[in-house]
Amino acid sequence: MKRSFGRTAASLLSLAALALPGCLYAHTKEPLDTDLLQTKLGPKTGTAKTHEILWLVMWGDASTQAAATSAGITQLNHADMEDFVILGGLYWEHTTIVYGD
Repeated sequence: MKRSFGRTAASLLSLAALALPGCLYAHTKEPLDTDLLQTKLGPKTGTAKTHEILWLVMWGDASTQAAATSAGITQLNHADMEDFVILGGLYWEHTTIVYGD
């Protein structure tokens, strides 16, 4: 009976890994702009991050203001967001990236 349970559990985990893209590891970056044809980045780049562990604890400041302040940006031209996730959110890092002058 134990051997059968182990095989069933392994099969279910395999199916979940195939059915849920990025459930083991994901690292994505997306623009936070709708008009990408006229995007001028600027010479400065700033970042701000939040972190989450075990779906229970989250800390940090990933605001646009925090990212701009980190690089001394006074005129914001463009922003991106980047997510790094392990095991479906067991560890999660969210980064806001801003570009400007």
